[in-house]
Amino acid sequence: MTNVQLDRERAYTWDDPRGMATAAGLDGLTLLRRIADGSLPAPPIAQTLGLGLESVENGRVVFVLTPAEYHYNPIGSVHGGVYATLLDSACGCAVHSTLPAGVRYTSLDLNVKFLGRMTTDTGLVRCEGWVVHAGRSTVLARAELRNEAGKLLGEATSSCLLLR
Repeated sequence: MTNVQLDRERAYTWDDPRGMATAAGLDGLTLLRRIADGSLPAPPIAQTLGLGLESVENGRVVFVLTPAEYHYNPIGSVHGGVYATLLDSACGCAVHSTLPAGVRYTSLDLNVKFLGRMTTDTGLVRCEGWVVHAGRSTVLARAELRNEAGKLLGEATSSCLLLR
Protein backbone atom coordinates (compact mmCIF):
# COMPACT_ATOMS: atom_id res chain seq x y z
CA MET A 1 0.00 0.00 0.00
CA THR A 2 1.41 3.36 -1.02
CA ASN A 3 1.21 6.25 1.41
CA VAL A 4 0.13 9.25 -0.68
CA GLN A 5 0.93 12.68 0.73
CA LEU A 6 -1.60 15.29 -0.31
CA ASP A 7 -0.46 18.84 -0.87
CA ARG A 8 -2.35 20.93 1.62
CA GLU A 9 -1.99 24.53 0.64
CA ARG A 10 -4.49 27.35 0.46
CA ALA A 11 -4.16 30.78 -1.06
CA TYR A 12 -6.89 33.37 -1.29
CA THR A 13 -7.41 37.06 -1.83
CA TRP A 14 -9.76 39.62 -0.34
CA ASP A 15 -10.85 43.14 -1.08
CA ASP A 16 -9.61 46.12 0.91
CA PRO A 17 -12.19 46.51 3.71
CA ARG A 18 -11.75 50.29 3.58
CA GLY A 19 -13.59 50.11 0.24
CA MET A 20 -16.79 49.41 2.18
CA ALA A 21 -16.79 53.11 3.13
CA THR A 22 -18.36 53.74 -0.29
CA ALA A 23 -21.41 51.82 0.96
CA ALA A 24 -21.80 53.98 4.09
CA GLY A 25 -24.92 55.68 2.71
CA LEU A 26 -26.78 52.40 2.16
CA ASP A 27 -29.36 50.89 4.46
CA GLY A 28 -28.47 47.45 5.83
CA LEU A 29 -30.80 45.47 3.59
CA THR A 30 -29.43 47.07 0.40
CA LEU A 31 -25.82 46.66 1.57
CA LEU A 32 -26.25 42.97 2.35
CA ARG A 33 -28.16 42.27 -0.86
CA ARG A 34 -25.32 43.86 -2.84
CA ILE A 35 -22.78 41.68 -1.04
CA ALA A 36 -24.94 38.61 -1.74
CA ASP A 37 -25.24 39.40 -5.46
CA GLY A 38 -21.53 40.24 -5.77
CA SER A 39 -21.91 43.91 -6.65
CA LEU A 40 -20.11 44.77 -3.39
CA PRO A 41 -17.21 42.74 -2.03
CA ALA A 42 -17.73 40.36 0.85
CA PRO A 43 -15.84 41.23 4.04
CA PRO A 44 -12.41 39.61 4.47
CA ILE A 45 -13.68 37.10 7.07
CA ALA A 46 -15.93 35.61 4.38
CA GLN A 47 -12.91 35.02 2.13
CA THR A 48 -10.85 33.64 5.01
CA LEU A 49 -13.43 31.03 6.02
CA GLY A 50 -15.15 30.47 2.67
CA LEU A 51 -18.55 31.82 3.81
CA GLY A 52 -21.22 32.65 1.26
CA LEU A 53 -24.20 34.92 1.83
CA GLU A 54 -26.94 32.91 0.13
CA SER A 55 -30.01 35.07 0.79
CA VAL A 56 -31.05 38.27 2.51
CA GLU A 57 -34.51 39.48 3.53
CA ASN A 58 -35.54 42.13 6.00
CA GLY A 59 -34.66 40.60 9.38
CA ARG A 60 -33.45 37.26 7.97
CA VAL A 61 -30.24 36.00 6.30
CA VAL A 62 -28.75 32.67 5.25
CA PHE A 63 -25.03 31.91 5.10
CA VAL A 64 -23.55 28.77 3.54
CA LEU A 65 -20.26 26.98 4.09
CA THR A 66 -18.70 23.73 2.92
CA PRO A 67 -16.45 22.46 5.73
CA ALA A 68 -12.82 21.96 4.71
CA GLU A 69 -9.73 20.60 6.44
CA TYR A 70 -8.47 24.13 7.09
CA HIS A 71 -11.47 24.56 9.42
CA TYR A 72 -10.32 21.64 11.61
CA ASN A 73 -9.28 21.67 15.25
CA PRO A 74 -6.73 19.20 16.72
CA ILE A 75 -9.39 16.49 17.24
CA GLY A 76 -10.27 16.21 13.56
CA SER A 77 -13.50 18.17 13.23
CA VAL A 78 -14.53 21.74 12.44
CA HIS A 79 -13.35 24.13 15.15
CA GLY A 80 -16.01 25.65 17.41
CA GLY A 81 -14.82 29.10 16.38
CA VAL A 82 -16.04 28.40 12.84
CA TYR A 83 -19.49 27.48 14.22
CA ALA A 84 -19.45 30.62 16.35
CA THR A 85 -18.40 32.81 13.43
CA LEU A 86 -21.18 31.44 11.23
CA LEU A 87 -23.78 31.87 13.97
CA ASP A 88 -22.52 35.33 14.95
CA SER A 89 -22.51 36.44 11.30
CA ALA A 90 -26.07 35.23 10.78
CA CYS A 91 -27.34 36.93 13.94
CA GLY A 92 -25.50 40.18 13.24
CA CYS A 93 -26.43 40.38 9.57
CA ALA A 94 -30.08 39.63 10.36
CA VAL A 95 -30.00 42.68 12.64
CA HIS A 96 -28.04 44.71 10.05
CA SER A 97 -30.68 43.95 7.41
CA THR A 98 -33.25 45.92 9.43
CA LEU A 99 -31.19 49.07 9.94
CA PRO A 100 -31.54 52.37 8.10
CA ALA A 101 -28.51 54.08 6.62
CA GLY A 102 -26.26 55.57 9.28
CA VAL A 103 -27.33 53.23 12.08
CA ARG A 104 -24.79 50.63 13.17
CA TYR A 105 -24.79 47.85 15.72
CA THR A 106 -22.40 45.97 17.93
CA SER A 107 -22.85 42.59 19.56
CA LEU A 108 -23.38 42.65 23.32
CA ASP A 109 -23.24 38.87 23.68
CA LEU A 110 -23.31 35.62 21.80
CA ASN A 111 -24.60 32.40 23.38
CA VAL A 112 -23.61 29.38 21.29
CA LYS A 113 -24.70 25.74 21.63
CA PHE A 114 -22.69 23.08 19.75
CA LEU A 115 -25.06 20.21 18.92
CA GLY A 116 -23.48 18.13 16.16
CA ARG A 117 -20.06 17.37 14.71
CA MET A 118 -19.01 18.91 11.41
CA THR A 119 -16.31 17.45 9.14
CA THR A 120 -15.44 17.46 5.45
CA ASP A 121 -17.97 14.62 5.08
CA THR A 122 -20.81 16.87 6.31
CA GLY A 123 -21.12 18.72 3.01
CA LEU A 124 -22.75 22.10 2.59
CA VAL A 125 -24.20 23.64 5.75
CA ARG A 126 -26.66 26.52 6.04
CA CYS A 127 -26.82 29.00 8.87
CA GLU A 128 -30.04 30.98 9.06
CA GLY A 129 -30.33 34.01 11.30
CA TRP A 130 -33.38 36.09 12.10
CA VAL A 131 -34.47 38.96 14.32
CA VAL A 132 -36.54 37.79 17.28
CA HIS A 133 -37.22 41.17 18.90
CA ALA A 134 -36.28 44.71 17.90
CA GLY A 135 -36.35 47.42 20.54
CA ARG A 136 -35.30 51.05 20.37
CA SER A 137 -31.74 50.41 21.53
CA THR A 138 -31.24 46.62 21.49
CA VAL A 139 -32.15 43.81 19.13
CA LEU A 140 -32.30 40.08 19.92
CA ALA A 141 -31.41 37.68 17.10
CA ARG A 142 -31.27 33.91 16.81
CA ALA A 143 -29.45 31.59 14.37
CA GLU A 144 -29.47 27.89 13.56
CA LEU A 145 -26.79 25.91 11.74
CA ARG A 146 -28.02 22.82 9.85
CA ASN A 147 -26.65 20.24 7.44
CA GLU A 148 -28.37 19.52 4.11
CA ALA A 149 -30.57 16.86 5.71
CA GLY A 150 -31.82 19.47 8.19
CA LYS A 151 -29.98 18.15 11.25
CA LEU A 152 -29.34 20.92 13.77
CA LEU A 153 -25.57 21.28 14.31
CA GLY A 154 -25.54 24.46 16.39
CA GLU A 155 -27.62 27.39 17.50
CA ALA A 156 -27.06 30.82 19.00
CA THR A 157 -28.74 33.90 20.34
CA SER A 158 -27.20 37.35 20.27
CA SER A 159 -28.13 40.70 21.76
CA CYS A 160 -27.03 43.68 19.70
CA LEU A 161 -26.77 47.31 20.75
CA LEU A 162 -27.89 49.87 18.15
CA LEU A 163 -25.55 52.81 17.60
CA ARG A 164 -27.41 55.82 16.25
